[in-house]
Amino acid sequence: MLVLLPPSETKSDGGTGAPLDVSALAFPKLEAVREQLVEAVVELAADPAASRKALGLGAHADAEIARNAVLRTSPTRPALERYTGVLYDALDAGSLTKAQRAKAYARLAIGSALFGAVRAGDPIPAYRLSGGTKLPGLPTLSAVWRDHLGPALQEAAAGELVIDLRSGTYQQLGRVPGAVTASVLTEYPDGSRTVVSHFNKHHKGLLTRALVLTRAEPTDIRGVARVASKAGLRIETASPTELLVIT
Repeated sequence: MLVLLPPSETKSDGGTGAPLDVSALAFPKLEAVREQLVEAVVELAADPAASRKALGLGAHADAEIARNAVLRTSPTRPALERYTGVLYDALDAGSLTKAQRAKAYARLAIGSALFGAVRAGDPIPAYRLSGGTKLPGLPTLSAVWRDHLGPALQEAAAGELVIDLRSGTYQQLGRVPGAVTASVLTEYPDGSRTVVSHFNKHHKGLLTRALVLTRAEPTDIRGVARVASKAGLRIETASPTELLVIT
């Protein structure tokens, strides 16, 4: 089972790991593209005005630009600890036991505009780059990654069930045909349903935690639904590859 998570704009600072070693990250066939993008981001950081424009940052984003400037030399920490926000709060990696963390490292991967995807235990620095960013002198990130990321993920997950919880922007960087997806819908008293961003992220975090903690190894959508239901989530099956999580 491979669970693909979205990254987050917010990231923790610091770390105790050695500086970034792109060659040490999972999915090694992505190394050349990663090197190209890291170099482009570091070069862009030398021009704060151009960085703010390209990255969609406000006037007080010096800290974000500074992070990018030292991508190659700043300390690293496991990706599961680097990304923060609503989904990662619900996943609550800090509460995992050593054995549970090992499961998380084995089962989870996280989409990334900069790295394509990383395993949960991969050591990465803090950075700022979104999936919809257009870096100067390069095509869109979806064009940069499209021919590389999808095949790398499919190869890594050969024979495994893939549960793709990435947002649409990050799915476009590299699709995994046949992956199980999940949509989170908030139901109102009149029976209508809609997507609410906060609940979407929170419940995907809860689903991820359930998939980390379970002793089961789901091989299809029904197995994923059973794991989610046992964890207290309200689940419906919309299609052979789409789960609905109702809040």
